[in-house]
Amino acid sequence: MDSARALIARGWGVSLVSRCLRVSRAQLHVILRRTDDWMDGRRSRHTDDTNVLLRIHHVIGELPTYGYRRVWALLRRQAELDGMPAINAKRVYRIMRQNALLLERKPAVPPSKRAHTGRVAVKESNQRWCSDGFEFCCDKRRETACHVRAGLL
Repeated sequence: MDSARALIARGWGVSLVSRCLRVSRAQLHVILRRTDDWMDGRRSRHTDDTNVLLRIHHVIGELPTYGYRRVWALLRRQAELDGMPAINAKRVYRIMRQNALLLERKPAVPPSKRAHTGRVAVKESNQRWCSDGFEFCCDKRRETACHVRAGLL
């Protein structure tokens, strides 16, 4: 954008500069009308996170295996009970990341290289793979599967 401002200051037209640099013409007009003391408000918004960090340390001190989502849920629940405004999950993540409080990510399990095509291989011809099993219900209607026999015929 600085190069666009420099070209326009040298006398080039706004439309020509916007086409050549592939920048929005409307955005160029906005930039040209800014005052010299203009500051980007998105970067100057710093909040004091010490109170939130203390609350995060309190939760992690009791339950060190909790990740940022569970910590956020506990903080949100506590804020509701205390009548305080809820904390954003992204803010909790940012604070925990900046203070190295995040848990290590689990390594991804690589998928199996052996594809199952629906056919079970047997060592010799004229053999068939089979298995027997039955199900029975326990209390609370939970089904339990028991496989009794599996082998070659």
